[in-house]
Amino acid sequence: MIAICIEASHARGLGHLFKAVHFAALLRDRNEPFVVLVNDDPKAASVLDDHGIPWRSVPLADSSSDWESQLIGELGIEVWLNDRLDTDLKHAERVKRHGVMLVTVDDRGTGAHLADLHFAPLLICEPAALGGKRVLTGHRYLILNPEIARYKRMRERIGSIVVSLGGSDTYGATLKAVAILKRLGKGATVIAGPSFRHREELERLIDDRFTLKDAVPSLVEEFHRHDLAVTGGGVTPFEANACGLPCIVVANEEHEIPIARYLERLGSSLFAGHHGGIDEKVFARELDLAAMSRAGMAQIDGQGAEEMYREITRHG
Repeated sequence: MIAICIEASHARGLGHLFKAVHFAALLRDRNEPFVVLVNDDPKAASVLDDHGIPWRSVPLADSSSDWESQLIGELGIEVWLNDRLDTDLKHAERVKRHGVMLVTVDDRGTGAHLADLHFAPLLICEPAALGGKRVLTGHRYLILNPEIARYKRMRERIGSIVVSLGGSDTYGATLKAVAILKRLGKGATVIAGPSFRHREELERLIDDRFTLKDAVPSLVEEFHRHDLAVTGGGVTPFEANACGLPCIVVANEEHEIPIARYLERLGSSLFAGHHGGIDEKVFARELDLAAMSRAGMAQIDGQGAEEMYREITRHG
C-alpha cells in the first residue's frame, strides 16, 4: 500500500492535489494499492471523489496524536510519500519506526533528513543542500498531466493568450496580469481556478476583449487552444511548456522565483517577476515564439510520474 500525503487549501493551493491525482492514475494502471491522505478541505474532497480516488482526511497539523501510526497499522502502508513541502522530524520518526519506506518531494523541512528517497524537481539547488538518504533532482522527476502527450503543438505567432495563475491564486495575481494586458491593449482567456476568491473584482476589471472561464475540466486541453500563457511558477508552466505553449511566469511565492528563472534559462518561458512587483515590460516584448515552443517540447517530456515510480520500486 502506497500512501500519498498532501496538503490542499486556498493558502497552499491545489497543485499538490492534482499531482496526487496524476500519480494515483499511474498507480491504478500498475495495480498498486494506494490511498491519498489529505487535510480537511471540501474542494480537495470533491476533486478526489470526482476521480474515484480513495482518500482519508487526516490532521496534518496535529503533532501529538500519532495519527500516522494508526493509519500505517490499519491500512498496511508500506510506502509513505509526502508531497507537502516542509515536513517535520517528529512526523518522519513516527513513519520510519514502523519500517515504512519514506519518500518526500521538494522538502526543506527537518523530516526530509530521514527520507529514503527525496525527489526535488522544483528545488533548484545542489543535492548536497537537501536532506534525505538519496536525493534526486531535476525536472525529469516532476509529475505532470499525462494528457500532455495528446496536446503538443508548435506555436509560431500569438493569436490567443490564456491567463492561469493557480487553483486558488492566493494573492490576486490574476487581477494584476489582466490589468497589464488591458493597458497594453491585449485580451485573453482568463481561467478562474476551483478555489479562486477574486471573481467580483475580476468581473469589474475585464472588458469584451477577455473571456472568463471557471475551473475548466482539463487545463492542458484548454492550453491547446492558445499560443501564450501567463502562469504562476509551480507545475503549470512546465505542463504548458511541455505542450509547446510558451509562458510568461509570475511568481506567486518566493520559492517560485528560482523555478521561473530556471524555465527562462531553458528558453521556454520568460520571468516577469514576483506578483508584488510585476515587470510590465516583459508583457510588451517581441517574442521568438517558435524557439520558445520548440525548447519546451524538446526539454520537458512529462514522464516524471513514471520516473518516480521506477525509482520507488527499485529502492523498495
